[in-house]
Amino acid sequence: MNLERLRKRVRQYLDQQQYQSALFWADKVASLSHEEPQDIYWLAQCLYLTAQYHRAAHALRSRKLDKLYEACRYLAARCHFAAKEHQQALDILDMEEPINKRLFEKCLKDESGLKDPSSDWEMSQSSIKSSICLLRGKIYDALDNRTLATYSYKEALKLDVYCFEAFDLLTSHHMLTAQEEKELLESLPLSKLCTEEQELLRFLFENKLKKYNKPSESVIPESVDGLQENLDVVVSLAERHYYNCDFKMCYKLTSVVMEKDPFHANCLPVHIGTLVELNKANELFYLSHKLVDLYPSNPVSWFAVGCYYLMVGHKNEHARRYLSKATTLEKTYGPAWIAYGHSFAVESEHDQAMAAYFTAAQLMKGCHLPMLYIGLEYGLTNNSKLAERFFGQALSIAPEDPFVMHEVGVVAFQNGEWKTAEKWFLDALEKIKAIGNEVTVDKWEPLLNNLGHVCRKLKKYAEALDYHRQALVLIPQNASTYSAIGYIHSLMGNFENAVDYFHTVSLVFVPNFKWRTFTTF
Repeated sequence: MNLERLRKRVRQYLDQQQYQSALFWADKVASLSHEEPQDIYWLAQCLYLTAQYHRAAHALRSRKLDKLYEACRYLAARCHFAAKEHQQALDILDMEEPINKRLFEKCLKDESGLKDPSSDWEMSQSSIKSSICLLRGKIYDALDNRTLATYSYKEALKLDVYCFEAFDLLTSHHMLTAQEEKELLESLPLSKLCTEEQELLRFLFENKLKKYNKPSESVIPESVDGLQENLDVVVSLAERHYYNCDFKMCYKLTSVVMEKDPFHANCLPVHIGTLVELNKANELFYLSHKLVDLYPSNPVSWFAVGCYYLMVGHKNEHARRYLSKATTLEKTYGPAWIAYGHSFAVESEHDQAMAAYFTAAQLMKGCHLPMLYIGLEYGLTNNSKLAERFFGQALSIAPEDPFVMHEVGVVAFQNGEWKTAEKWFLDALEKIKAIGNEVTVDKWEPLLNNLGHVCRKLKKYAEALDYHRQALVLIPQNASTYSAIGYIHSLMGNFENAVDYFHTVSLVFVPNFKWRTFTTF
C-alpha cells in the first residue's frame, strides 16, 4: 500500500476545498499508518476545516501529540479558540514542554524511522512559534487584555517578518502610538530574515504605519514601482488623505478601489468614514444594505448601517442598535465604539458618550479621534482643564489635525487667552487651506465664526467682520452669525448697519429670537 500517494490525495482535496473527501482519506491513512503523528495531525487539520473543533482537539490531545509537537499544540489551541473556549486555548499554549521532550522525540525517531516533523509537515520552527504568538495575541484580545495582545503580535512579527496578519492587527486596530510604531519597525530583523525582499517589506510596512504623514511624503522605490496600482497601497494613501482631512481626495481614491474590488476589507472603513464626512447618505445607504446582505457576520456591515442612521438624524436609537451589533460581533472594533459615542453625544448624553469614547481610546491608543471626542465632551460639561488635557493627547498623536487645533483654540478662548486662541485658530485655518485652495466645507463654519469672535475680543473689528462674512458663505441661514456681525457694527459705531443685521435676525430667521450679549463669546 502506497501511503504517500494517499497522503498527497489528502493534500489535493484540501487544496480543492473538498474537505469531506480529505477527511475521509485522512482518517483511512491514519489507520493504515498505525496512527503516525503526521497523519493524525492532518486528520485533525481536516476536522478543523470541517468545523469539528472538539473532535480535532481530541484527536491530538488524546494521543498527547500536543505535548510532543509544536504544530500539534498550536492546532489544538486553535480548535479551542475557534470554539470560543479562550481560557482552554491559552492553557494549551502556555503549557510547559516536558524536560525529556527532545530525548523522547529522538527515541521515537530512532525506533520508528520518522523524520523531523518540522520538515515532514512543511513548517519551520520559527513559523510555528510565530503562529503560536499570533494565536496567543488573538486570545488575549478576546479576553480584553490589550497589553499582552499587543506584545504577542509584536513577537509574532519578529519571529516571522512576513506574518502580515500580526502586523495588520497592530496597525488597523491602532494598537501602537507613532513612537511605538517607529520602534517596532526598527526592531524587525529585516536584513537578517529577508535579504532579497528587505526593501519591499520596509516600503509596505512604512506605507501602512505612517498614516498621519503627508500623502506627498509617500514615495515608491524603483525596485517595487509595480505596486503603484496595488489596491492595498492605494488604500494606505487614501487613509493618509483621510487623517489629513482631505476627504475629497480620500473619496476619489477609495471610490477607485471600490470599483475594482467592491468589498475590499481594508478600504471599507475608510470609505464609510469618508461618505459620512462628505454627507453622501444615499451612497452609504446602498453600500450598507449590500454589506448586510452579503456579510451579515462582519462588524463593518452593521457599522455602515449605524453610520447611515446617524447621518439622517433623529434615528439615534436605530443607530445604537446596529452599532451595538457591530461591537457584539467584534468587541475590539474601535470605529463602531466611536460612532456609538456619537449617537449619545448628539443627544447631549455626555456620560454615556464618554463611556463609549473611553472604550474606543483603550482599544485605539494610536488614534487621536477618541481623545478628541472625550475632550469635546469635557468641554461641553464646562470642565476645561480635562478638555485641555485630552486635546493635548490628541495633538501629540495628530499634530497636524485642524479639528484638534480648533478645539485647543476653543479651550484657550474659554480661558480668556485671546492671543493663544487666535494662534490656534489661524493655524487650523492654514492647515485647511493647504488641503484645498479655499475653505468650502460647511463643517469649518464654527472655525471662521470663532476667529471672528476672537478678533472682536482683540478689537480687530474689520478682520472679525471678514471672518463672519466668510462663515455666512458656508452657512447663509445662521442667525448667530448675523447677530455677531450686528454686534461688531455696534462696537464700531455703525449703528444703522447693526440695526439692519439685528432686524434680519429677529424678523427673518428667528421671529422669537431672545437677545444674548456676546461678552461671553
